[in-house]
Amino acid sequence: MNPAAILLSAFVISFVALVIFIWSQRIGLFDRSSTGAEVIFAPGEIGRIEEPAGTASSQQALQGAVDAAGTGTAAHGDPHEIAERAAADASTGPLIFFFYCCSIVWLLVASAAGLTASIKLHDPDWLTSQQWLTFGIIRTLHLNSVAYGWTPMAGLGTVLFVIPRVLKTPLIGMRFAFLGAILWNAGLIAGLGAIAAGFNAGLMWLEMPWQVSILMAVGGALIGLPLVLTLVNRRVEHLYVSVWYMGAALFWFPVLFITAKIPGLYTGVQAGTMNWWFGHNVLGLFYTPLALASIYYFLPKIIGRPIRSYNLSLLGFWALAFFYGQVGGHHLIGGPVPEWMITLSIVQSMMMIIPVAAFSVNMFQTLEGQLSTFRYSPTLRFIGVGGLMYAASSLQGSIEALRSVNLITHFTHFTVAHAHLGLYGFVTFVFFGAMYFVMPRITAREWPYPRLISAHFWLVSGGFALYFIGLTIGGWLQGEAMLDGTRPFMDSVAVTIPYLQARSIGGAIMGLGHLIFAAHFIAMVLNFGPTRNQPALFSHLLAKKVAP
Repeated sequence: MNPAAILLSAFVISFVALVIFIWSQRIGLFDRSSTGAEVIFAPGEIGRIEEPAGTASSQQALQGAVDAAGTGTAAHGDPHEIAERAAADASTGPLIFFFYCCSIVWLLVASAAGLTASIKLHDPDWLTSQQWLTFGIIRTLHLNSVAYGWTPMAGLGTVLFVIPRVLKTPLIGMRFAFLGAILWNAGLIAGLGAIAAGFNAGLMWLEMPWQVSILMAVGGALIGLPLVLTLVNRRVEHLYVSVWYMGAALFWFPVLFITAKIPGLYTGVQAGTMNWWFGHNVLGLFYTPLALASIYYFLPKIIGRPIRSYNLSLLGFWALAFFYGQVGGHHLIGGPVPEWMITLSIVQSMMMIIPVAAFSVNMFQTLEGQLSTFRYSPTLRFIGVGGLMYAASSLQGSIEALRSVNLITHFTHFTVAHAHLGLYGFVTFVFFGAMYFVMPRITAREWPYPRLISAHFWLVSGGFALYFIGLTIGGWLQGEAMLDGTRPFMDSVAVTIPYLQARSIGGAIMGLGHLIFAAHFIAMVLNFGPTRNQPALFSHLLAKKVAP
C-alpha cells in the first residue's frame, strides 16, 4: 500500500471517529448541569467538602470558601451511603496500605539512584569502585524503580481505593490483588538485581530480562482482576469517567508490556521503533489515565462540586485513545525509519492538543470562583499543580515533535527535562495528592504534622522547578552547540556542566522532600504525634453505625 495512503487513512479514520463521537455527545457537551458527574456524590452531599489531609481550621476555611462560591447547601449527604463508603474504605485498607508501603520504598530507592546518576554526569569519577554504581547501570536502576516501582504501586493502590467508591460496591477479589502485588514486586526485585549484575536487554524502559518480566505480567493481570469483578457486581448503572480511565489503563498496559517483551520478535530498526512505541505509550496510556482518573475523582470531592462538563471529560478520554498510540515515533526523526511513520507521529502529537484542551477547560470551569481553596487543601495543591503540569508537558511534547524544534532538542538534556515534566511534575504530584487523601481514610488516623505536608510540597515543587529549568536551558544550549559546525563536540558537553549541577541540587532538594514524606508516612502509621483516632469528617457517622 502507498505510504501516503496509509498516512492519510490513519488520520482520516481518527478524525472521523472523533467527529462521530462529538456528534453523539453534542447534546450537553458544554452543559453545566451534566448529571453524569454527580454519581460520585451521595444524595444531598454536593456542596460538602471532603479533605482528610487538612486540619480542622483548614477544613472550616475550605468549606467557607466553597460556600462563598455558591456551590451548594453544604449538606451532610445521605448518612447511610456515606457510612457505607467509610466502611468500604476501611475494608480495602490493608490492600491499599501494602501498595502504598511498596511505593514509598521504591520512591526512596529511585531517589537515591537518580541523585547518584545525576551527580555522575558532572562528576564522573564519583563512586566508581563498584560496577553496579557506574552511570549506565545506576541510571537504569533509577528509571526502572520509578517506572515499575513507585509509579504503578502508588497509581494502582489509588485505583483500588477509588473503584469501590465510584461503583458503590465493596472491592471484590482483594486476595488476587494482594498476590498480584507480591508477584509484581518479586519480579521487579529480580529484574533490578539482573540489571545490577550486568544483564540488560538494551532497550530503554525494557531493560529487565523477559524471564523475570513474566512475574510482573502475571502480577499485573491479578491486580486488574478486582476491577473486573467489582465492575460486574456494581450498584450503579452509570460508569463515571474515572472508571473509563482506570479500566483503559489496566487494559492497555498488559497489551503494551507483553507485546514489547516477546523474546526474539524484534531486531534492528524494528526493535528501535517498538521501543519508542512502548516507551511513550506506557506514559500516555498507563500512567496518564491513572493520574487523570485520580484528578477527576479527588478534585470534585474536595471542593464538593461536580466537574462542570461531564461530556467534555469523555471527549478528553476518547481523544487520548484516538491520538496517542503513535506519538512516540517523533523520537525517531532522522533515523532509518519510513518517513510516513514520522509524519504520522508528528500529526498525532499535534492532535493531542484536543484532549489537553478538553481537560484544561473542564478543570478551569470546575474551579471557577474557587481558586482560594488551594490555600486550605493540601491534597488540592498537589493535584492542582499536577493538572497544570499535564497541560504544560503535553503542549510542550506537541511542540517538541515538530521537526524544526526536534532538530535542536534531539539527543539533549531538553528531552530529559520534558520526560520528568510528565512523569514527575504531572503523574507523581497527582499521586502524592491522592495518597494524602487516601491514607486517613484507610488508617482511621489523620496526618499528624500538617507542616510536614507543606514542607514536602514546597521542597518537591522548588527542587523540581530548579531541576526542570536547569535541564531545559542546558539542553537547548547543548543542541545549538552540537549543530554549530565551527565548534568542537566538547563545547556541547562543557556548556551543560553548570546546568547539570543545578539538576543535582534540584534533585537533592526533591529527595529531601521524599524523605520528609516517607518519615511523615511512617509517623502516621505508627501513630506518632498528635493522636487522631477517626477519619476526618466520618467519625460521627461511624460512631452511629457501630453504636449498640
